[in-house]
Amino acid sequence: MCGYGLTKSTVGIIGLGRIGQAIARRLKPFGVQRFLYSGRQPKPQEAAEFQAEFVPTAQLAAEADFIIVTCSLTPATKGLCNKDFFRLMKKTAVLVNISRGDVVNQDDLYQALASGQIAAAGLDVTTPEPLPTSHPLLTLKNCVILPHIGSATHGTRNTMSLLAANNLLAGLRGEPMPSELKL
Repeated sequence: MCGYGLTKSTVGIIGLGRIGQAIARRLKPFGVQRFLYSGRQPKPQEAAEFQAEFVPTAQLAAEADFIIVTCSLTPATKGLCNKDFFRLMKKTAVLVNISRGDVVNQDDLYQALASGQIAAAGLDVTTPEPLPTSHPLLTLKNCVILPHIGSATHGTRNTMSLLAANNLLAGLRGEPMPSELKL
């Protein structure tokens, strides 16, 4: 059983926020040749560390060997990864969703994987969570699904708890929240 390597690859990140940047930082030593990113707006300061190029989502889909979805779920991103998106992807491309399940149209993903339109997918998030045991994605050998445990470390959960507490305290004081999501 063989897969595709990161060395000399193009990695596309949808959503170059805190998590997207952390992923790029971790992948860089594996010899990624090119980083692409898409989102609501360019982030030149953040992208400079990885020499990442801001591109339209369609270009990212067409050029990336690995696509990592880290964006927030908003009305604009719901169903973003759908049959049209998968049609643009390379047959050898791998999709990884660690964002929210609804960013990916799972029926369209199933068709893309089952037909060989794309190579593989890794999902840490689905809709619903957990997927029913009868869900067709669970029958595919080229789809790995985790039960939303990508952040399940003691350190990460401690950080999440502190962040939630600090957001709550800021809200109670009428101050801006440290991690407020502005839509």
